[in-house]
Amino acid sequence: MKLIQSPSLQLTYPIIILIMNINLTRLNILSTQSTKLASSEVCKSIEQFLDGRKAEDIIQINLEGKSSIADYMVIASGTSQKHIQAMGQLLKEHLHSIGVRPIAIEGSPTCDWILLDAGDVIIHLFRPEVRSFYNLEKMWGIDIADFSRKASGS
Repeated sequence: MKLIQSPSLQLTYPIIILIMNINLTRLNILSTQSTKLASSEVCKSIEQFLDGRKAEDIIQINLEGKSSIADYMVIASGTSQKHIQAMGQLLKEHLHSIGVRPIAIEGSPTCDWILLDAGDVIIHLFRPEVRSFYNLEKMWGIDIADFSRKASGS
C-alpha cells in the first residue's frame, strides 16, 4: 500500500481539527449559557432590578405548592404610568439578558397594571391605586400592612 503525500492534504487536516475545536468550544459556551436559572434566582434578580429602578413596595410571594401557574409572584408599584411602562420594558430586556425566555407582557397600552410572565415567575407592576383595588396580596394570604411594618423595621 502506497501513501500519497500531498501538501494540500497536510494543510487541510490541521484546519479541520481547528474548526472542530472552535465548534466544540462554541457548543460548550452555548450549553453553559442556556443553563436554566432556578426560579428563586430569577426572582431575586427581578427584585434587585426593580429596587434599582425605584419600584415601591416590592413583595415576593412563594407559590410553590399553592399554584401550578408559577413558583413565585413579584408585586411592585410604580409612581406613574410612564414609570410602570419603563420598568416593564426594561425588566423584559433584563430578563432576556439573563436567559429567561419566553417573556409575555400584558397591559402595556394603559400601564395601570403590567403583567410579565417569565415562566416560573409572574411579575405584576401596578399604579398604587390599582394595586390597592385588586389587592393580590390578600388573595394569596399576605397582609400588606404587616409586610410594610417588617420592611420599615417596626
